[in-house]
Order: sequence, then C-alpha cells, then structure tokens
Amino acid sequence: MSGLEGLRVLVTAGPTREHLDPVRFLSNPSSGRMGYALAEEAAARGARVMLVSGPTALEDPAGVAIERVTSAEEMLAVCRRRFETCDILVAVAAVADFRPLRRHREKRKKGSMERTLELEPTPDIVATLAAGKGDRFVVGFAAETNDLLASAAAKMERKRLDLIVANDVGEPGVGFGSTANRVVVLAPDGAALELGPAAKREIAAGIWDEIERRR
Repeated sequence: MSGLEGLRVLVTAGPTREHLDPVRFLSNPSSGRMGYALAEEAAARGARVMLVSGPTALEDPAGVAIERVTSAEEMLAVCRRRFETCDILVAVAAVADFRPLRRHREKRKKGSMERTLELEPTPDIVATLAAGKGDRFVVGFAAETNDLLASAAAKMERKRLDLIVANDVGEPGVGFGSTANRVVVLAPDGAALELGPAAKREIAAGIWDEIERRR
C-alpha cells in the first residue's frame, strides 16, 4: 500500500496571469505539465487530490479534482480554503512575482498607454500557507537559471518548507514548456536527490517517493 493512500493532497500548477487590461497581462512560459504529473501520480497512489491550476492547455488529470484560477490572488484564495483540510501541499505553480499596480477595465489604446508600467508584488502563496502549516508537509519548487542549489536552499529556509525541488529552467530540453525535466530535491538536513533527465511523470514518481520517505 502506498504511503499516500487516503491522504488529502493539494497541488498548485501552471502560471498565473496578472492583467493590465482585459487583453494584456504579465505571465511566464509554464505549461503546467510538472504540476499535473504530480497530481496524477498522487491520485494513482491512492491520495485524494485537489489541483489548483492557473491557465493551461492541458486536460484534467485522471482521478483528480481541479479548480481553475487566473491570478495569484485567486490562487491564494482557493489554496487558503483547501489548505485547511489537506495533509500535503506541493506548490508547483509558477506564480507571477509582480502585477500591474492598476488594472484597467477596458482595453487601453496603444497610443494612450504609459511607457513605464508600475508594478506591485503578488502574494507569496507557499510562504503564506507554510507560515501556518502545523503538521502539514509542504513542498515548494524553485525555478532558477543560476546558483541553483544555493538559491533553492535559501528559499526553503526562508519559506519554512519541508522539501524544495530545484529546477534549472535555463537548461535546454527541460523545465518550462518541455515534456521532460531534471531536478534536485533538497531537504533541510542538506540531503540532495538528483532526478532525471526523464519524462515529467517519471520525475513526479521520484518526488513522491522522497515525500513518502520523509513525511
């Protein structure tokens, strides 16, 4: 029997979109595939999975309940509610770090738009939830292009995570938009587990193996 049997798992996936007006937004290239693979693998191991997904072109994973959102604020609101009854959170979503300070209700004409865009930070979803995690097990992701392990380890400590999955998104053929990935799973005790390069579902299985072992 899997160590996830009957547990309530919350997974976030995909990008967020932070709108300037109804047709323009800030976002990133996340396809959502890694988060969807983790959600589907957890369900296959007997977990009760809720996936909170930003905008993607992916089909709903088999055996997974899904709630779709657009912005970081919407994702946080849904996750706050779902986090109260979950046992494990795996925060994979590539949440936009900033949003326009003002959102316009109608499309701006190009000639009338300011040349400088004022921004404000979006909420840090995983840090906000982990601050009140109690006995829940919280896993974060770190998408980096340099100083991969040092940056991920610092993020894990700062956000009070139980594990962090470090992903070099600057490496060709893995990361954003690809069907494969290569990651390093870091733990607070300094252990580092390398996974891949491999298909994202295979990477998901390795991550869940490590979560089951350490939880």
